Amino acid sequence: MKRTLYFICCLGFILFCSSCRKDFEFQASTGNLGFSKDTVYLDTIFANIGSSTYNLKVYNTSDDDISIPNVSLQNGENSGYRLNVDGQAGKSFQDVQILAKDSLFIFIETTFNTNNSPIIDNQFVYTDKILFDSGDNLQDVDLVTLVKDAIFIYPDKDNTTGIIETLTLTIDGESVATDIQGRELLPEELTFTNQKPYVIYGYAAVPNGETLTIDAGARVHFHANSGLLVSEGATLNVNGALSSDPEVLENEVIFEGNRLEPIYSDVPGQWGTIWLFEGSQNNTINHATIKNATVGVLSDGNADAITDKLTITNSQIYNISTFGILGRNTSIKADNIVLNNAGQASFGATLGGKYNVTHSTIANYWNSSFRQFPALLINNFVIDEENTAFISDLTEANFSNCIIYGNDNPELLIDQIEDASVVFNFKFTNCLLRFQDSSNFFSSPNYDFDDATHYENMIFNQDPDFRDVFENDMIIGENSAANGQGNTAFATQVPNDILGVNRTTSPDLGAFQHITF
Repeated sequence: MKRTLYFICCLGFILFCSSCRKDFEFQASTGNLGFSKDTVYLDTIFANIGSSTYNLKVYNTSDDDISIPNVSLQNGENSGYRLNVDGQAGKSFQDVQILAKDSLFIFIETTFNTNNSPIIDNQFVYTDKILFDSGDNLQDVDLVTLVKDAIFIYPDKDNTTGIIETLTLTIDGESVATDIQGRELLPEELTFTNQKPYVIYGYAAVPNGETLTIDAGARVHFHANSGLLVSEGATLNVNGALSSDPEVLENEVIFEGNRLEPIYSDVPGQWGTIWLFEGSQNNTINHATIKNATVGVLSDGNADAITDKLTITNSQIYNISTFGILGRNTSIKADNIVLNNAGQASFGATLGGKYNVTHSTIANYWNSSFRQFPALLINNFVIDEENTAFISDLTEANFSNCIIYGNDNPELLIDQIEDASVVFNFKFTNCLLRFQDSSNFFSSPNYDFDDATHYENMIFNQDPDFRDVFENDMIIGENSAANGQGNTAFATQVPNDILGVNRTTSPDLGAFQHITF
Protein backbone atom coordinates (compact mmCIF):
# COMPACT_ATOMS: atom_id res chain seq x y z
CA MET A 1 0.00 0.00 0.00
CA LYS A 2 2.80 2.40 0.90
CA ARG A 3 4.66 1.54 -2.28
CA THR A 4 1.56 2.22 -4.40
CA LEU A 5 1.01 5.55 -2.67
CA TYR A 6 4.67 6.46 -3.31
CA PHE A 7 4.34 5.83 -7.08
CA ILE A 8 1.09 7.83 -7.23
CA CYS A 9 2.81 10.79 -5.56
CA CYS A 10 5.78 10.62 -7.96
CA LEU A 11 3.49 10.48 -10.97
CA GLY A 12 1.53 13.46 -9.69
CA PHE A 13 4.74 15.45 -9.23
CA ILE A 14 5.86 14.68 -12.81
CA LEU A 15 2.50 15.70 -14.23
CA PHE A 16 2.56 18.92 -12.21
CA CYS A 17 6.04 19.85 -13.49
CA SER A 18 5.08 19.03 -17.05
CA SER A 19 2.01 21.25 -16.88
CA CYS A 20 4.22 24.13 -15.73
CA ARG A 21 6.74 23.83 -18.66
CA LYS A 22 6.51 26.66 -21.15
CA ASP A 23 6.94 25.96 -24.90
CA PHE A 24 10.14 27.26 -26.52
CA GLU A 25 9.69 30.92 -27.28
CA PHE A 26 11.66 31.96 -30.37
CA GLN A 27 12.71 35.57 -30.72
CA ALA A 28 13.19 37.20 -34.11
CA SER A 29 16.82 37.22 -35.25
CA THR A 30 18.56 40.56 -34.74
CA GLY A 31 21.35 40.14 -37.29
CA ASN A 32 23.95 38.74 -34.94
CA LEU A 33 24.43 35.34 -36.52
CA GLY A 34 27.86 33.76 -36.72
CA PHE A 35 29.16 31.76 -39.68
CA SER A 36 31.86 29.14 -40.09
CA LYS A 37 33.09 31.04 -43.17
CA ASP A 38 32.20 34.27 -44.92
CA THR A 39 32.66 32.77 -48.40
CA VAL A 40 31.98 29.21 -49.54
CA TYR A 41 34.25 28.21 -52.42
CA LEU A 42 32.82 25.25 -54.34
CA ASP A 43 36.00 24.59 -56.34
CA THR A 44 36.03 24.10 -60.10
CA ILE A 45 33.26 22.32 -62.00
CA PHE A 46 32.43 21.65 -65.62
CA ALA A 47 29.32 23.26 -67.03
CA ASN A 48 26.25 21.01 -66.73
CA ILE A 49 27.95 18.71 -64.18
CA GLY A 50 26.94 18.93 -60.52
CA SER A 51 29.42 19.82 -57.83
CA SER A 52 30.22 18.00 -54.63
CA THR A 53 28.28 19.01 -51.52
CA TYR A 54 29.76 21.75 -49.34
CA ASN A 55 28.59 22.98 -45.96
CA LEU A 56 28.19 26.18 -43.98
CA LYS A 57 27.57 26.26 -40.25
CA VAL A 58 25.33 29.02 -38.88
CA TYR A 59 25.68 29.92 -35.17
CA ASN A 60 23.19 31.48 -32.79
CA THR A 61 25.55 33.29 -30.45
CA SER A 62 22.81 34.74 -28.26
CA ASP A 63 21.18 33.40 -25.08
CA ASP A 64 17.76 33.35 -26.75
CA ASP A 65 16.11 30.85 -29.04
CA ILE A 66 15.81 32.67 -32.35
CA SER A 67 13.92 32.43 -35.62
CA ILE A 68 15.45 33.74 -38.84
CA PRO A 69 12.53 35.14 -40.87
CA ASN A 70 14.07 34.29 -44.23
CA VAL A 71 17.04 32.35 -45.61
CA SER A 72 17.33 32.46 -49.40
CA LEU A 73 19.59 32.67 -52.42
CA GLN A 74 20.04 36.17 -53.78
CA ASN A 75 19.24 35.02 -57.33
CA GLY A 76 16.19 33.16 -56.11
CA GLU A 77 14.71 30.34 -58.17
CA ASN A 78 16.96 31.27 -61.11
CA SER A 79 20.09 30.46 -59.14
CA GLY A 80 22.26 27.53 -60.18
CA TYR A 81 22.98 26.88 -56.50
CA ARG A 82 20.89 24.54 -54.33
CA LEU A 83 20.52 24.58 -50.55
CA ASN A 84 19.53 22.11 -47.89
CA VAL A 85 18.63 23.86 -44.64
CA ASP A 86 17.95 21.76 -41.57
CA GLY A 87 17.05 18.77 -43.75
CA GLN A 88 14.83 20.68 -46.20
CA ALA A 89 15.90 21.18 -49.83
CA GLY A 90 15.11 24.38 -51.68
CA LYS A 91 16.24 27.90 -52.53
CA SER A 92 14.19 29.90 -50.02
CA PHE A 93 13.19 29.10 -46.42
CA GLN A 94 10.99 30.85 -43.87
CA ASP A 95 11.25 31.00 -40.06
CA VAL A 96 14.41 28.96 -39.64
CA GLN A 97 14.83 28.26 -35.93
CA ILE A 98 18.03 27.88 -33.91
CA LEU A 99 18.15 27.27 -30.17
CA ALA A 100 20.25 29.45 -27.90
CA LYS A 101 24.00 28.87 -28.24
CA ASP A 102 23.25 26.27 -30.90
CA SER A 103 23.90 26.00 -34.64
CA LEU A 104 22.59 24.48 -37.86
CA PHE A 105 24.16 23.20 -41.07
CA ILE A 106 23.39 24.48 -44.54
CA PHE A 107 24.49 22.18 -47.37
CA ILE A 108 25.29 23.71 -50.75
CA GLU A 109 25.59 22.31 -54.29
CA THR A 110 25.64 23.86 -57.73
CA THR A 111 25.18 23.00 -61.40
CA PHE A 112 25.66 25.62 -64.09
CA ASN A 113 23.33 24.95 -67.02
CA THR A 114 24.67 26.33 -70.29
CA ASN A 115 21.27 25.86 -71.92
CA ASN A 116 20.02 28.73 -69.77
CA SER A 117 23.22 30.80 -69.74
CA PRO A 118 25.80 30.05 -72.46
CA ILE A 119 29.46 30.56 -71.49
CA ILE A 120 31.07 33.24 -73.63
CA ASP A 121 34.64 32.54 -72.51
CA ASN A 122 35.98 29.09 -71.74
CA GLN A 123 35.61 29.67 -68.03
CA PHE A 124 34.20 32.20 -65.61
CA VAL A 125 33.55 32.73 -61.91
CA TYR A 126 29.93 32.02 -61.00
CA THR A 127 28.70 33.69 -57.81
CA ASP A 128 25.63 34.08 -55.65
CA LYS A 129 24.87 34.85 -51.99
CA ILE A 130 22.95 33.22 -49.18
CA LEU A 131 20.85 35.97 -47.57
CA PHE A 132 19.85 35.80 -43.93
CA ASP A 133 16.94 38.06 -42.86
CA SER A 134 16.46 41.47 -44.49
CA GLY A 135 16.63 45.22 -43.90
CA ASP A 136 18.85 46.31 -41.02
CA ASN A 137 19.28 42.69 -39.91
CA LEU A 138 20.48 41.46 -43.31
CA GLN A 139 23.57 39.22 -43.29
CA ASP A 140 25.03 37.27 -46.20
CA VAL A 141 27.57 34.63 -47.16
CA ASP A 142 29.15 34.61 -50.64
CA LEU A 143 29.11 31.53 -52.88
CA VAL A 144 31.88 31.23 -55.49
CA THR A 145 32.46 28.57 -58.16
CA LEU A 146 34.80 28.46 -61.15
CA VAL A 147 32.87 27.03 -64.11
CA LYS A 148 34.70 25.63 -67.14
CA ASP A 149 33.15 25.16 -70.51
CA ALA A 150 33.86 21.84 -72.23
CA ILE A 151 33.08 19.69 -75.23
CA PHE A 152 30.87 16.79 -74.16
CA ILE A 153 30.88 13.43 -75.91
CA TYR A 154 28.26 10.95 -74.78
CA PRO A 155 26.11 8.13 -76.15
CA ASP A 156 22.45 8.56 -77.02
CA LYS A 157 19.78 7.62 -74.51
CA ASP A 158 16.25 6.50 -75.31
CA ASN A 159 14.06 8.82 -73.25
CA THR A 160 11.23 6.28 -73.22
CA THR A 161 13.11 3.14 -72.17
CA GLY A 162 16.15 4.74 -70.57
CA ILE A 163 18.41 2.44 -72.61
CA ILE A 164 21.81 3.92 -73.36
CA GLU A 165 23.52 3.40 -76.71
CA THR A 166 26.15 0.65 -76.83
CA LEU A 167 29.06 0.03 -79.17
CA THR A 168 29.11 -2.28 -82.16
CA LEU A 169 32.72 -3.21 -82.90
CA THR A 170 34.47 -4.79 -85.85
CA ILE A 171 36.18 -8.00 -84.73
CA ASP A 172 37.99 -10.09 -87.34
CA GLY A 173 36.09 -8.28 -90.05
CA GLU A 174 32.65 -8.90 -88.52
CA SER A 175 30.36 -6.47 -86.72
CA VAL A 176 29.77 -7.57 -83.14
CA ALA A 177 27.28 -5.92 -80.79
CA THR A 178 28.62 -5.33 -77.27
CA ASP A 179 27.22 -4.14 -73.95
CA ILE A 180 29.86 -1.39 -73.71
CA GLN A 181 28.04 1.92 -73.34
CA GLY A 182 29.37 4.53 -75.76
CA ARG A 183 29.43 5.56 -79.39
CA GLU A 184 31.80 6.05 -82.30
CA LEU A 185 33.41 9.45 -82.73
CA LEU A 186 32.05 11.49 -85.62
CA PRO A 187 34.39 12.72 -88.38
CA GLU A 188 34.38 16.25 -86.92
CA GLU A 189 35.38 14.82 -83.51
CA LEU A 190 38.56 13.06 -84.65
CA THR A 191 40.85 15.91 -83.60
CA PHE A 192 40.94 16.92 -79.94
CA THR A 193 42.38 20.43 -79.64
CA ASN A 194 43.58 22.39 -76.61
CA GLN A 195 40.87 25.05 -76.94
CA LYS A 196 38.43 23.44 -74.49
CA PRO A 197 38.54 20.36 -72.26
CA TYR A 198 36.77 17.21 -73.46
CA VAL A 199 34.40 15.35 -71.15
CA ILE A 200 33.54 11.80 -72.21
CA TYR A 201 30.64 9.68 -70.97
CA GLY A 202 30.83 6.00 -71.87
CA TYR A 203 33.48 4.83 -74.33
CA ALA A 204 34.35 7.08 -77.25
CA ALA A 205 35.39 4.71 -80.01
CA VAL A 206 37.71 5.57 -82.89
CA PRO A 207 36.04 3.96 -85.95
CA ASN A 208 37.72 1.41 -88.18
CA GLY A 209 40.12 3.06 -90.63
CA GLU A 210 40.14 6.39 -88.76
CA THR A 211 42.73 8.20 -86.61
CA LEU A 212 42.06 10.18 -83.46
CA THR A 213 44.65 12.94 -83.13
CA ILE A 214 45.02 14.68 -79.78
CA ASP A 215 46.92 17.97 -79.89
CA ALA A 216 49.53 19.15 -77.40
CA GLY A 217 47.98 20.77 -74.34
CA ALA A 218 44.63 18.98 -74.67
CA ARG A 219 42.75 17.94 -71.53
CA VAL A 220 40.54 14.85 -71.67
CA HIS A 221 38.23 13.99 -68.77
CA PHE A 222 36.22 10.82 -68.29
CA HIS A 223 33.10 10.05 -66.31
CA ALA A 224 32.96 6.82 -64.28
CA ASN A 225 33.18 3.64 -66.40
CA SER A 226 34.22 5.65 -69.44
CA GLY A 227 37.26 5.81 -71.65
CA LEU A 228 38.72 5.73 -75.16
CA LEU A 229 38.48 2.64 -77.37
CA VAL A 230 40.61 2.40 -80.51
CA SER A 231 38.86 -0.09 -82.79
CA GLU A 232 40.26 -2.65 -85.21
CA GLY A 233 41.98 -0.80 -88.05
CA ALA A 234 41.95 2.52 -86.15
CA THR A 235 44.81 4.58 -84.72
CA LEU A 236 45.39 6.87 -81.73
CA ASN A 237 48.02 9.62 -81.94
CA VAL A 238 48.60 11.60 -78.75
CA ASN A 239 50.89 14.46 -79.75
CA GLY A 240 51.92 16.05 -76.49
CA ALA A 241 55.13 18.06 -76.28
CA LEU A 242 57.69 19.12 -73.69
CA SER A 243 56.33 21.81 -71.36
CA SER A 244 58.32 24.78 -70.08
CA ASP A 245 56.40 24.88 -66.77
CA PRO A 246 56.51 21.56 -64.86
CA GLU A 247 53.56 22.65 -62.72
CA VAL A 248 51.23 23.87 -65.47
CA LEU A 249 52.32 21.25 -68.06
CA GLU A 250 50.94 23.48 -70.79
CA ASN A 251 51.91 21.11 -73.63
CA GLU A 252 51.18 17.83 -71.87
CA VAL A 253 48.08 15.86 -72.85
CA ILE A 254 46.33 14.94 -69.61
CA PHE A 255 43.79 12.13 -69.21
CA GLU A 256 41.88 12.05 -65.91
CA GLY A 257 38.42 11.89 -64.34
CA ASN A 258 35.78 14.59 -64.66
CA ARG A 259 35.63 15.51 -60.98
CA LEU A 260 37.76 18.62 -60.60
CA GLU A 261 37.50 19.09 -56.83
CA PRO A 262 40.86 18.69 -55.02
CA ILE A 263 39.54 15.74 -53.02
CA TYR A 264 39.43 13.72 -56.27
CA SER A 265 42.86 14.74 -57.58
CA ASP A 266 44.58 11.49 -56.57
CA VAL A 267 41.75 8.96 -56.30
CA PRO A 268 42.38 5.79 -58.39
CA GLY A 269 39.69 4.07 -60.42
CA GLN A 270 37.59 7.11 -61.36
CA TRP A 271 37.31 6.07 -65.02
CA GLY A 272 37.98 3.09 -67.26
CA THR A 273 40.95 2.94 -69.63
CA ILE A 274 42.53 3.83 -72.94
CA TRP A 275 41.81 0.56 -74.72
CA LEU A 276 43.82 -0.30 -77.82
CA PHE A 277 41.58 -2.98 -79.24
CA GLU A 278 43.03 -5.93 -81.11
CA GLY A 279 43.66 -4.84 -84.68
CA SER A 280 44.25 -1.18 -83.88
CA GLN A 281 47.58 -0.09 -85.27
CA ASN A 282 50.49 2.37 -85.10
CA ASN A 283 49.26 3.95 -81.87
CA THR A 284 51.53 6.61 -80.37
CA ILE A 285 51.43 8.42 -77.03
CA ASN A 286 53.96 11.19 -76.37
CA HIS A 287 54.16 13.55 -73.39
CA ALA A 288 50.96 12.38 -71.74
CA THR A 289 49.87 12.10 -68.13
CA ILE A 290 47.33 9.35 -67.47
CA LYS A 291 46.01 9.21 -63.93
CA ASN A 292 43.22 7.98 -61.66
CA ALA A 293 41.99 5.27 -64.08
CA THR A 294 41.15 1.61 -63.59
CA VAL A 295 43.74 0.59 -66.21
CA GLY A 296 46.00 3.28 -67.62
CA VAL A 297 46.55 1.77 -71.06
CA LEU A 298 45.19 -1.63 -72.13
CA SER A 299 46.83 -2.97 -75.29
CA ASP A 300 45.41 -6.15 -76.81
CA GLY A 301 46.95 -8.34 -79.50
CA ASN A 302 49.11 -7.72 -82.56
CA ALA A 303 52.30 -9.03 -81.00
CA ASP A 304 53.73 -9.65 -84.47
CA ALA A 305 52.92 -6.20 -85.88
CA ILE A 306 55.72 -4.90 -88.13
CA THR A 307 55.39 -1.52 -86.42
CA ASP A 308 54.80 -1.78 -82.70
CA LYS A 309 51.14 -1.59 -81.82
CA LEU A 310 51.95 1.07 -79.19
CA THR A 311 54.88 3.42 -78.95
CA ILE A 312 54.68 5.39 -75.71
CA THR A 313 57.29 8.00 -74.83
CA ASN A 314 57.89 10.74 -72.24
CA SER A 315 54.72 9.85 -70.37
CA GLN A 316 53.59 9.30 -66.79
CA ILE A 317 50.90 6.91 -65.54
CA TYR A 318 49.93 6.83 -61.89
CA ASN A 319 47.15 6.40 -59.34
CA ILE A 320 45.69 3.42 -61.20
CA SER A 321 43.47 0.93 -59.38
CA THR A 322 44.79 -2.14 -61.29
CA PHE A 323 47.49 -1.96 -64.02
CA GLY A 324 49.33 1.15 -65.20
CA ILE A 325 50.06 -0.53 -68.54
CA LEU A 326 48.53 -3.91 -69.30
CA GLY A 327 49.71 -5.65 -72.45
CA ARG A 328 48.06 -8.90 -73.53
CA ASN A 329 50.00 -10.65 -76.29
CA THR A 330 50.83 -7.27 -77.76
CA SER A 331 53.81 -5.20 -78.90
CA ILE A 332 54.89 -2.11 -76.95
CA LYS A 333 57.91 0.15 -77.30
CA ALA A 334 58.32 2.45 -74.29
CA ASP A 335 60.98 5.13 -73.72
CA ASN A 336 61.09 7.62 -70.84
CA ILE A 337 57.92 6.39 -69.16
CA VAL A 338 57.22 6.77 -65.44
CA LEU A 339 54.79 4.40 -63.73
CA ASN A 340 53.80 4.47 -60.07
CA ASN A 341 51.02 3.71 -57.62
CA ALA A 342 49.02 0.88 -59.17
CA GLY A 343 46.72 -1.45 -57.26
CA GLN A 344 48.10 -4.55 -58.99
CA ALA A 345 51.15 -4.10 -61.24
CA SER A 346 52.54 -0.91 -62.73
CA PHE A 347 53.48 -2.80 -65.91
CA GLY A 348 51.91 -6.11 -66.91
CA ALA A 349 53.48 -7.84 -69.92
CA THR A 350 51.11 -10.78 -70.08
CA LEU A 351 50.21 -13.62 -72.45
CA GLY A 352 53.55 -13.22 -74.17
CA GLY A 353 54.17 -10.59 -76.82
CA LYS A 354 56.97 -8.16 -77.58
CA TYR A 355 58.13 -5.41 -75.20
CA ASN A 356 61.11 -3.09 -75.46
CA VAL A 357 61.38 -0.66 -72.56
CA THR A 358 64.29 1.77 -72.31
CA HIS A 359 65.18 4.46 -69.76
CA SER A 360 61.97 4.02 -67.84
CA THR A 361 60.96 4.13 -64.18
CA ILE A 362 58.65 1.26 -63.28
CA ALA A 363 57.85 1.86 -59.64
CA ASN A 364 55.00 0.93 -57.35
CA TYR A 365 54.48 2.50 -53.93
CA TRP A 366 50.79 1.63 -53.69
CA ASN A 367 49.68 1.87 -50.05
CA SER A 368 45.86 1.86 -50.27
CA SER A 369 45.45 -1.92 -50.00
CA PHE A 370 47.23 -5.22 -50.50
CA ARG A 371 48.46 -5.65 -54.06
CA GLN A 372 48.71 -9.01 -55.75
CA PHE A 373 51.61 -8.34 -58.11
CA PRO A 374 54.98 -6.59 -58.05
CA ALA A 375 55.81 -3.46 -60.01
CA LEU A 376 56.67 -5.54 -63.11
CA LEU A 377 54.82 -8.70 -64.11
CA ILE A 378 55.90 -10.83 -67.08
CA ASN A 379 54.12 -14.02 -68.14
CA ASN A 380 53.24 -16.04 -71.22
CA PHE A 381 49.75 -17.25 -70.43
CA VAL A 382 46.20 -16.48 -69.43
CA ILE A 383 43.86 -18.82 -67.55
CA ASP A 384 40.16 -18.72 -68.37
CA GLU A 385 37.17 -19.30 -66.11
CA GLU A 386 37.37 -23.06 -66.70
CA ASN A 387 40.99 -23.08 -65.51
CA THR A 388 42.31 -23.69 -69.01
CA ALA A 389 45.67 -22.09 -69.75
CA PHE A 390 46.36 -20.40 -73.09
CA ILE A 391 50.06 -19.92 -73.84
CA SER A 392 51.76 -17.57 -76.31
CA ASP A 393 55.31 -16.71 -77.36
CA LEU A 394 57.18 -14.08 -75.43
CA THR A 395 59.37 -13.09 -78.35
CA GLU A 396 61.03 -10.13 -76.59
CA ALA A 397 60.93 -8.51 -73.17
CA ASN A 398 63.91 -6.20 -73.01
CA PHE A 399 64.33 -3.72 -70.16
CA SER A 400 67.37 -1.48 -70.52
CA ASN A 401 68.64 1.35 -68.29
CA CYS A 402 65.49 1.06 -66.15
CA ILE A 403 64.57 1.38 -62.48
CA ILE A 404 62.20 -1.32 -61.21
CA TYR A 405 61.43 -0.58 -57.58
CA GLY A 406 58.72 -0.13 -54.96
CA ASN A 407 57.58 -0.70 -51.41
CA ASP A 408 57.19 -4.47 -51.83
CA ASN A 409 59.88 -7.09 -52.23
CA PRO A 410 60.53 -8.46 -54.78
CA GLU A 411 59.26 -6.07 -57.44
CA LEU A 412 59.63 -8.50 -60.36
CA LEU A 413 57.60 -11.60 -61.16
CA ILE A 414 58.47 -13.78 -64.17
CA ASP A 415 55.74 -16.39 -64.45
CA GLN A 416 56.27 -18.95 -67.20
CA ILE A 417 54.35 -22.01 -68.26
CA GLU A 418 57.01 -24.06 -70.02
CA ASP A 419 56.23 -25.47 -73.44
CA ALA A 420 58.86 -26.63 -75.90
CA SER A 421 56.93 -25.09 -78.78
CA VAL A 422 56.74 -21.61 -77.18
CA VAL A 423 59.63 -19.14 -76.91
CA PHE A 424 60.25 -17.15 -73.76
CA ASN A 425 62.87 -14.46 -74.28
CA PHE A 426 63.71 -11.67 -71.84
CA LYS A 427 66.73 -9.55 -70.95
CA PHE A 428 67.48 -6.96 -68.27
CA THR A 429 70.47 -4.72 -68.94
CA ASN A 430 71.80 -2.02 -66.60
CA CYS A 431 68.75 -1.95 -64.37
CA LEU A 432 68.24 -1.09 -60.70
CA LEU A 433 65.94 -3.78 -59.32
CA ARG A 434 64.41 -4.45 -55.94
CA PHE A 435 64.64 -8.21 -55.53
CA GLN A 436 65.64 -9.91 -52.33
CA ASP A 437 64.58 -13.54 -51.97
CA SER A 438 65.46 -14.34 -48.38
CA SER A 439 63.18 -17.41 -48.36
CA ASN A 440 64.61 -18.90 -51.59
CA PHE A 441 61.08 -19.05 -52.97
CA PHE A 442 62.11 -17.95 -56.45
CA SER A 443 64.14 -20.95 -57.56
CA SER A 444 63.26 -20.90 -61.26
CA PRO A 445 66.17 -20.52 -63.70
CA ASN A 446 64.47 -17.29 -64.77
CA TYR A 447 65.81 -15.79 -61.54
CA ASP A 448 69.42 -16.85 -62.09
CA PHE A 449 70.92 -13.38 -61.93
CA ASP A 450 74.32 -14.74 -62.93
CA ASP A 451 72.94 -15.82 -66.30
CA ALA A 452 74.23 -13.15 -68.69
CA THR A 453 71.70 -14.13 -71.34
CA HIS A 454 69.00 -12.70 -69.07
CA TYR A 455 70.76 -10.26 -66.71
CA GLU A 456 73.67 -7.93 -67.32
CA ASN A 457 75.17 -5.16 -65.16
CA MET A 458 72.35 -5.28 -62.61
CA ILE A 459 72.11 -3.30 -59.35
CA PHE A 460 70.03 -4.83 -56.59
CA ASN A 461 68.20 -3.35 -53.60
CA GLN A 462 69.99 -0.01 -53.47
CA ASP A 463 68.15 3.24 -52.86
CA PRO A 464 66.91 4.96 -56.05
CA ASP A 465 66.47 8.17 -54.01
CA PHE A 466 63.15 9.25 -55.49
CA ARG A 467 62.14 12.76 -54.42
CA ASP A 468 58.58 11.96 -53.21
CA VAL A 469 57.02 8.64 -54.17
CA PHE A 470 53.67 9.43 -52.53
CA GLU A 471 53.32 12.57 -54.65
CA ASN A 472 54.36 10.61 -57.76
CA ASP A 473 57.50 12.75 -57.96
CA MET A 474 59.90 10.10 -59.24
CA ILE A 475 62.85 12.29 -60.16
CA ILE A 476 66.04 10.95 -58.57
CA GLY A 477 68.60 12.74 -56.41
CA GLU A 478 72.37 12.80 -56.64
CA ASN A 479 72.60 10.05 -54.00
CA SER A 480 70.61 7.63 -56.15
CA ALA A 481 72.12 4.24 -56.87
CA ALA A 482 71.00 4.87 -60.46
CA ASN A 483 73.27 7.90 -60.83
CA GLY A 484 75.62 7.43 -63.79
CA GLN A 485 74.89 3.71 -64.13
CA GLY A 486 73.33 3.70 -67.59
CA ASN A 487 74.66 2.00 -70.69
CA THR A 488 75.63 4.75 -73.16
CA ALA A 489 74.49 2.69 -76.14
CA PHE A 490 70.91 2.77 -74.88
CA ALA A 491 71.28 6.40 -73.84
CA THR A 492 72.18 7.26 -77.41
CA GLN A 493 68.88 5.70 -78.54
CA VAL A 494 66.99 7.93 -76.06
CA PRO A 495 69.34 10.94 -75.79
CA ASN A 496 67.14 13.21 -73.64
CA ASP A 497 65.33 12.40 -70.43
CA ILE A 498 61.61 13.02 -69.90
CA LEU A 499 62.32 16.67 -69.04
CA GLY A 500 64.48 17.24 -72.11
CA VAL A 501 67.83 16.98 -70.29
CA ASN A 502 70.60 15.40 -72.35
CA ARG A 503 71.87 12.13 -70.88
CA THR A 504 74.38 10.89 -73.45
CA THR A 505 77.51 11.83 -71.48
CA SER A 506 76.71 10.18 -68.15
CA PRO A 507 73.34 8.46 -68.32
CA ASP A 508 71.37 7.70 -65.18
CA LEU A 509 68.95 4.81 -65.00
CA GLY A 510 65.24 5.50 -65.33
CA ALA A 511 63.35 8.29 -67.05
CA PHE A 512 65.00 11.19 -65.19
CA GLN A 513 68.54 12.47 -64.97
CA HIS A 514 69.32 13.18 -61.33
CA ILE A 515 69.15 16.60 -59.71
CA THR A 516 70.34 18.04 -56.41
CA PHE A 517 67.35 18.24 -54.08
